[in-house]
Amino acid sequence: MPLLDKLNDWAERADDLVLQMRARLGLLHPLQIVPYRSYGTPSRLYVKGRLLTDKGIGEPSADDSRWQNLLNMYRRFESNEIPDAQLLIRPADGSEHPIVTDEEGYFTLNLEPSVLGEPIDYLWYAVDIDLKATPEPIPTPPGVRAQARVLIPPADAEYGIISDLDDTVIQTSATDLLRMARTVLLRNAHSRLPFKGVAEFYRALQLGRNGKRNNPFFYVSSSPWNLYDLLEDFLALNEIPAGPILLRDMAVSRKRSDRHVNPHHGHKLKEIENLLLTYPKLPFVLIGDSGQEDANIYREVVQRHPNRILAIYIRDIMRPDRAMLVEKVAEDLLDDEHKVEMLLVQDTVQAAEHAARTGLIFNEAIPAIEQDKQKDEQA
Repeated sequence: MPLLDKLNDWAERADDLVLQMRARLGLLHPLQIVPYRSYGTPSRLYVKGRLLTDKGIGEPSADDSRWQNLLNMYRRFESNEIPDAQLLIRPADGSEHPIVTDEEGYFTLNLEPSVLGEPIDYLWYAVDIDLKATPEPIPTPPGVRAQARVLIPPADAEYGIISDLDDTVIQTSATDLLRMARTVLLRNAHSRLPFKGVAEFYRALQLGRNGKRNNPFFYVSSSPWNLYDLLEDFLALNEIPAGPILLRDMAVSRKRSDRHVNPHHGHKLKEIENLLLTYPKLPFVLIGDSGQEDANIYREVVQRHPNRILAIYIRDIMRPDRAMLVEKVAEDLLDDEHKVEMLLVQDTVQAAEHAARTGLIFNEAIPAIEQDKQKDEQA
């Protein structure tokens, strides 16, 4: 067994021993079910979440100090996950589905409900989750439950939007490690900044041209699930359309077959493919940035799923080497049989103007996007 496998095994055993010791000494924080926003269809619901100890991370405030933000970030990554716990998932049809959390505390279940019930918030449907039992020596607290939200696009949605988050929606500086560390560690959902005009542009895409505001958003990122609450709060605070946030498990242990695969590329491609397979009749708009592998990933999506992608917008991070790569991919996509436009854009107004020309949004939406961009610049 290679040294890395041994280190992973030792780390897992150490985590288990610490968890058991804290449980025996009565030092565990209260347990909480953290449901992640997910997606589904009228005949199938995808439910995902995690069972963790509650580290007391409160609602973010604009007055939070850098020290408080750093402490909360530490709490997110130092969380105690609860493996082998028994949960009961109950959709609106009254059926009950038992499931057991994995070694990292995650649970994932595909349901086939007979009844969806009424939506709790337009496109969103509710699924109840209850904690039934925890493994020894962890005591099972009573009344631990949560409600998962599952997005179901309506039949008359015009298209879906799949967007990256880091350096596409949120200013992260992923290509500058020092700046990225300062942003991620020392800022919260209030103090992290959106890209200029992105909220109004995304609202225009959600509205589309049928005026029903029912085009679904999906956010795919290589950020770890530990940052889920921060990203969800950020979208809400900036009035960016809500959608499932599909992140990545950063567990120490990995399958041997995954070691030679770019985790960023593999994760995003897999999640996007799942979305296209779930909604076979829905075309999509893809949005990313030039900082990582988005252009190459999106090219692969186009090649695997002909006639499914309406447009691709790549935000320019202002690095000439990355811009050249995106432009080469864009040329390839126009030259082959797929003929999908990939635009390298400086800002959201440029993307919005193209979206209006191609019939994705109303021309009348552009002045509001320009005003939103100016407001963000002043902020």
